[in-house]
Amino acid sequence: MAKPLSSFSRWLERLLVGISLLLMVGLTALVIIAVVYRKLGASLSWYDEVASIMLAWLTYYGAALAALKRAHIGFDGFLLSLPPRIRMSAAVLAEVFVIGFFLIMTWTGWQVVQVLQGSSLISLTWVSQQITQSVIPIGGALFILTELVSLPAYLRNLMDGGDRIDPTAPNVTPCKPAGDFL
Repeated sequence: MAKPLSSFSRWLERLLVGISLLLMVGLTALVIIAVVYRKLGASLSWYDEVASIMLAWLTYYGAALAALKRAHIGFDGFLLSLPPRIRMSAAVLAEVFVIGFFLIMTWTGWQVVQVLQGSSLISLTWVSQQITQSVIPIGGALFILTELVSLPAYLRNLMDGGDRIDPTAPNVTPCKPAGDFL
């Protein structure tokens, strides 16, 4: 039987992949449609604003997916060079800083959403800026969630010598110790 955390991790990964894929396909379609309209001499007045919002949303959801897979820039080679006791403390301290940053971002993002009450997009006045900017607190909360979900496997992997980059993936490229990247 699958562990509940790994089942949730797989479900969360599928959800984030689905949302990211939907945003990527939607953004691509929007850009293509806008180019066609521009070539026909009938530019869409709202295209730039909507495309930039979609790109921001894609960035936040993609970042959460990368956090779940532990695919962000890290210092695993440095951590692996430390003695196990210090390695664990350094990893936990780094996680505290990362989660702390995203707690601040989530809280601040929520404040931004509150300030934007009653505001709308310039080109599409029926679209609330609260909706478009809600990605800030949602993205921050998702990043915290994905960090916490992937943390146990990451710490186990780190204590075992860090032989995997993505502790949730079955087949991944082994990590190389610091200095072996050339």
